[in-house]
Amino acid sequence: MPTHLLDRSRDRAAPHLSPAPGVSLRLARTHEACGPARRSFALWIAGRMTGPVLWISPDWEVDRPNPDGMLPFADPARFVFVHPRRSEDLLWCAEEALRAGAVPLVVADLPGAPALTPVRRLHLAAEQGGTQGSAPLGLLLTPGDGGAQGIESRWHMAPAHRGKARRWVLERRRARTLPPARWTAEQTRPRAGLELSDPGIPEPA
Repeated sequence: MPTHLLDRSRDRAAPHLSPAPGVSLRLARTHEACGPARRSFALWIAGRMTGPVLWISPDWEVDRPNPDGMLPFADPARFVFVHPRRSEDLLWCAEEALRAGAVPLVVADLPGAPALTPVRRLHLAAEQGGTQGSAPLGLLLTPGDGGAQGIESRWHMAPAHRGKARRWVLERRRARTLPPARWTAEQTRPRAGLELSDPGIPEPA
């Protein structure tokens, strides 16, 4: 069925986070960020929100956010880091945190893209968490080009720094209600968020 025949009124009425013009992430859902700057994307999103952030990553992962690198995006004091020892506990922790609705942003830094069933469980947990108060946002960080099944949207971010200019290429590669798009994102000063250029349509891979 052509997508323009579908009723999107429910999606439009749902609460969204809009960290920059043209960029929108539906709350009470789970999204995916991939690419070499996926953690920068997560920190940018955290900086556009208020309240604590739960960051879940494997106990065996050696690459972890550095407070000095976090400062340009968000206050490191807002973050609570959890490091499960078993791979199956990564998504379980994210699911329970979303269901509790105690934090507005739950980030799961994963070693690989999850399958459809656990992502559906994360969606349901986020929806349940929204009944406890403000709707939480789930964000999965996956290596490479990602590929988590059933996510609400997929974002790819890669560095494109020039000299002292802090720049990235941000792509919306998948969204339920929006087409693919690409921006050049630049941070002109710390904590100012990212300034995005006019979006373009990514070339086919």
